[in-house]
Amino acid sequence: MSEVVNIEELFGSKVFTRATMKERLPKNVYKEVTRIMDQGGELTLATADVVAKAMKDWAVENGATHYTHWFQPLTGITAEKHDSFVSHPDESGKMMMEFSGKELIKGEPDASSFPSGGLRATFEARGYTAWDITSPAFLKEDATGVILCIPTAFCSYKGEALDKKTPLLRSMEAVSEQALRIVRLFGNTEATKVVASVGPEQEYFLVDREKYLKRPDLIFAGRTLFGAPAPKGQELEDHYFGTIRERIGAYMKDLNLELWKLGVTAKTQHNEVAPAQHELAPIYETANIAVDHNQLVMETMKKVAGRHGMTCLLHEKPFAGVNGSGKHNNWSLGTDNGVNLLDPGDTPNENIQFLLVLACIIKAVDVHADLLRQSASDVGNDHRLGANEAPPAIISIFLGEQLEDVVKQLVETGEASRCLEGGKLMTGVSTLPDLAKDATDRNRTSPFAFTGNKFEFRMVGSSDSIASPNTTLNAIVAEAFCEAADVLEKADDFDVAVHDLIKKYFTEHQRIIFNGNGYSDEWVAEAERRGLPNIKSMIEAVDTLTTDKAVKLFEKFGIFTKAELESREEVLYETYAKTINIEALTMIDMASKQIIPAVVKYTKGLADTVIAVKEAGADASVQADLLKEVSTKLTAMKTALAKLEEAEEKAGAIESVKDQAFFYKDVVKEAMADLRTPADELEMIVDKKVWPIPTYGDLIFEV
Repeated sequence: MSEVVNIEELFGSKVFTRATMKERLPKNVYKEVTRIMDQGGELTLATADVVAKAMKDWAVENGATHYTHWFQPLTGITAEKHDSFVSHPDESGKMMMEFSGKELIKGEPDASSFPSGGLRATFEARGYTAWDITSPAFLKEDATGVILCIPTAFCSYKGEALDKKTPLLRSMEAVSEQALRIVRLFGNTEATKVVASVGPEQEYFLVDREKYLKRPDLIFAGRTLFGAPAPKGQELEDHYFGTIRERIGAYMKDLNLELWKLGVTAKTQHNEVAPAQHELAPIYETANIAVDHNQLVMETMKKVAGRHGMTCLLHEKPFAGVNGSGKHNNWSLGTDNGVNLLDPGDTPNENIQFLLVLACIIKAVDVHADLLRQSASDVGNDHRLGANEAPPAIISIFLGEQLEDVVKQLVETGEASRCLEGGKLMTGVSTLPDLAKDATDRNRTSPFAFTGNKFEFRMVGSSDSIASPNTTLNAIVAEAFCEAADVLEKADDFDVAVHDLIKKYFTEHQRIIFNGNGYSDEWVAEAERRGLPNIKSMIEAVDTLTTDKAVKLFEKFGIFTKAELESREEVLYETYAKTINIEALTMIDMASKQIIPAVVKYTKGLADTVIAVKEAGADASVQADLLKEVSTKLTAMKTALAKLEEAEEKAGAIESVKDQAFFYKDVVKEAMADLRTPADELEMIVDKKVWPIPTYGDLIFEV
């Protein structure tokens, strides 16, 4: 019988929460800390010393020996350098455990080996980490022991952001400041800030670790570079929401416990569409904490999988032919006095504040569709977007029938006198209740869908940080709020002005609204007719960061400087080229050392069989035909391998990082596909006992 766990006591037990601070800090210090957490400002060094001692004592009592400034560099994952609490021994030789306010507030990791995109030279090693007081410290426990992790921002010696947290925090302040201007216009004088809240759903695959270790492509690239379809895929749709297997259930239980200890509000778990694919979803949190927690979710998923003899795959497309993994980014805005700005109420046609907020968001998404698309771009996501399993690469907004009707009325007549009602769903069974029906269905093909009181940005990749999408969302909406407030604050008649502005925004930006099937070819043609951008790959989206429009937006609100944007542009090109380079080299290695030798061995066996059968006087035509087919495909594979090696050599000689990235996209990736085709065909006919790597059937059905 499993041990009974008290979840209420367990939750947040490894987090230096407000409740823990209240217990351990003097009242005046606790008051100052929470004021700065809520309203901004800087701690005095004296106060920081008190907080640091309390944090250290709590951590040591829980087994910690080291602390780290935990940050998120432009690699997309987290980074940490551990320092022990050990200080000089006292006069008696007893070891002292110390942690100062200065050490809490600022760290100095070596910045020389992190991506900077040219912001600093390699020999300029100094970088700073600064404590993000709004995100609570926590304890991580693994083979290294218990480590006190302090969430921090990471910047260069000259102050440029070298991480993903700093721009996010800047964007949160920007959208709060501009949204406050909007709510003030509607008489809300109590709110002191507007908070961006996020709930990221996380999809992932689990495979057996022993099989994983026999696949160099999974080890080096995170996805299968070779692999024929299994006899059964997801076509029966029997895995989605299906009964969770015992081994997976044990993993999910362990994962939940670890996340709850870290204060992560893991809420929902289920099987996803593809075999071996699953999902975890948390409850909404403030955007920067949601970003931190999602990084912890991904780290913990991988760590816990190892305990269960499995490996967690977070790549967007680990297996061809079945659905890949995304990360649905549910985003909303709310005041600190409890008003959700995206709650339409029972009669959205009469909710003027909501309609203005909605109009501003529609305008923001239309004006900056290219930037929003870029924010969800990564190398793995190119395999998903537009592939009839995920949102298309074209940005559009789904509003649903109710809101679309309200917008239509306002555009056509200037008034929205009616509102579609949801009605009741009649079950037709006497023992089942009739259900109140929403006025709007959901659209799973939309990249940016309104879902009741929030927007669901469905393009984000499963392995990606959600920092960039939310930084962009906050920034573009801040700009739209700012421009609306500039008009309305000067208006002589506010009611008339806000009515006219809502109609203007809906009219000018209605092209971005689409409630139909985003997977259809008809939508691609319709989007082109509307003038919507269709950015099909990651690197085609990169230069949207440095357009005059983007630079003006980000510099206006102090989120990025032009230099910071240019650095990110270079980092993205480098990341793309390096990622495809690793994949190509892995394919070359697997083809040369595993697949081709195995097939050669198999053909020798076939040839020996043909000779033996003929010598016995029997018909060897079947064996001979099979030998010919295998030999033909083997020749094609060897030819394709040579072309990939040639393309790799040419790619390495290209000096421009942008040109190199596009060469990898246009030439190397095509050569990789040409090599995979005959290899996958050979897998279908070569004896399984000879095939050198676990197949799709082994990987996704034997977990």
